[in-house]
Amino acid sequence: MTLRVAVVGVGNIGSIHASVYKENPHTEVVAVCDIVKEKANKAAAKFGGKAFYSVKELLDSGILLDIVSVCTKGEENGSEHFTPTMELLEAGIPVLGEKPISNDIEEGKQMVELARKNRIPYAVNLNHRFTPAAERAKEWVENDRLGKIHMINMRMWINNPVESSPWFHLRALHPHSFDVIRYFCGDVKRVAAFVMKGEGRSIWSNAQIILEFENGAIGNLVGSYDAGASYGLEQCEVIGSKGRFVLEDACEQLTYYPRKSIETESYSYLGGMRTFQETFKSRINSFVDQLRSGVAYDQVDGSGEDALKAQMIIEAAIKSWETGTIVDVKDVELISGGVQ
Repeated sequence: MTLRVAVVGVGNIGSIHASVYKENPHTEVVAVCDIVKEKANKAAAKFGGKAFYSVKELLDSGILLDIVSVCTKGEENGSEHFTPTMELLEAGIPVLGEKPISNDIEEGKQMVELARKNRIPYAVNLNHRFTPAAERAKEWVENDRLGKIHMINMRMWINNPVESSPWFHLRALHPHSFDVIRYFCGDVKRVAAFVMKGEGRSIWSNAQIILEFENGAIGNLVGSYDAGASYGLEQCEVIGSKGRFVLEDACEQLTYYPRKSIETESYSYLGGMRTFQETFKSRINSFVDQLRSGVAYDQVDGSGEDALKAQMIIEAAIKSWETGTIVDVKDVELISGGVQ
């Protein structure tokens, strides 16, 4: 079965999505869409399909669609996802959105609720969890190789000089961080955050966030937009009663350290994945495979709801800094109307 695909928003990230779909033998790009006509026309010539300049025009065309990637951007990389996603979900079309789900919790909640109401698969490009190394580490957690999870230490930082909103760093970068954290350790209960502006900065570009999980584990995130590329993108360390693992840069290195032995188990480039850029392919193809297998709307891996829960942790961290208090993530749910 070949899935008919459209990509909405064909800038840099949208072009990556379109490239993956073009290479996948089970998908065909039948449409591309961008409000900038030149971008849409150029993408149609490169990836195939017809060019459209609005989602309404795309839907009114009558073209049959099995999946649409929404790769719009906007303020904090998330303010332009809401309208096209809602239009597509209302039309009954499965959506793979870009992160963050939205920089507005209420909008994110509405997207998740509409997908649930219409029973439509809705996913977000939380690609850090879609690597052979992350999946192997997840198996270790699920198979009790680590024992009872005690804590997680997460670091994610890049060099991003962009100055926009005060919370650009947290809302745009750390949906990835908190999805990885939830992937391994479950839902976060309480958050305490400390942030600072890097030298010459007008935005909060560095953060230290302390976490308490619903299952009793504890952890922290160190994040920055002021770190050089030579420092590495990320490191995730999960510690349990029987051992711990360290996962480097999403996919490159994975090592297990037993608690009561000096023997270690290490892997480099599992599954042949060498760089972070390759995670787009594994994530997008995973959603394609799920749709081809008839995945239920509430069984999507890396779902809109997963993305919304990560964004709620971010909002709890912002509230913690602004109020100087430890914030319960459920308070953010209540403020936003809740997730049912």
